[in-house]
Amino acid sequence: MRSETLSVPGATLYYEVRGAGPLLLLIPGGGGDAGVFDDMADVLAQNFTVAALDPRGYSRSALDGGTPATQHVAVQSDDAYRLLAHLSDGPAFVCGTSSGAIVGLDLLAHHPDRVRSLVAHEPPCFAVLPDAAVHRAMVDEVYTIFQQEGAAAAGARFLAGIGPAAMKPAPEVSQLPPRAAEMWVRLAANGPLMIEHELREFTSYVPDYAAVARVRDRLVLAVGQQTRGCLPYRPAVEIASRVGLEVVEFPGAHNGIRTDADEFAQQLIRILSPR
Repeated sequence: MRSETLSVPGATLYYEVRGAGPLLLLIPGGGGDAGVFDDMADVLAQNFTVAALDPRGYSRSALDGGTPATQHVAVQSDDAYRLLAHLSDGPAFVCGTSSGAIVGLDLLAHHPDRVRSLVAHEPPCFAVLPDAAVHRAMVDEVYTIFQQEGAAAAGARFLAGIGPAAMKPAPEVSQLPPRAAEMWVRLAANGPLMIEHELREFTSYVPDYAAVARVRDRLVLAVGQQTRGCLPYRPAVEIASRVGLEVVEFPGAHNGIRTDADEFAQQLIRILSPR
């Protein structure tokens, strides 16, 4: 594996590359970084050149000003476009999870020439749902709790809001190998930034249905087998119905890319290889 950086407007992106074969870009969810894909990427690297990035403002991807700022879908989408253009002359496979799936949807809508196929795993586009106002109120409450009581209380309210079964428990950091333990330290620092600067913006995102529908043959809307009945499952189903697709279930819950990494990667290989 090699790690490199790329200068983009307003930031310097950190990314990691491993494996050989067609390019596959992995985009983590809110507050995540390239490290969340480690176990999955090791499996995928047998079939693909796997690139994974830290989104701007998180972990090792520094903002030019050094001061945390509101995250915007269009900006992160442009970052992904610039990274793809830097790594390849042609279209690439893309897999985004959670907020990374939202970035992928925006990338597909605005730069379809760069996307060979997109797997968008549980994009939390709560704004597309018929009861969007309820979930917007929940997100606003999470933000208020964050301001008044801190990240731990806000995170607990958010987990309750999306459903207790939506996320499998995090590991005991003290029992992890050094690289994984270092990642969890970074994620702990990223969490408050995500709640303050990203959560409200990204959950309010509505895809460009017309643009996505024109290239729906390149889109797979993925959901977790164990997320059924929970909030993160629903937006993908709604988006799929709007563009004339069916959702595809992947192993695990909303954090299946980590907790069920091997099975998730094998499912991804099965879906992308024929494409």
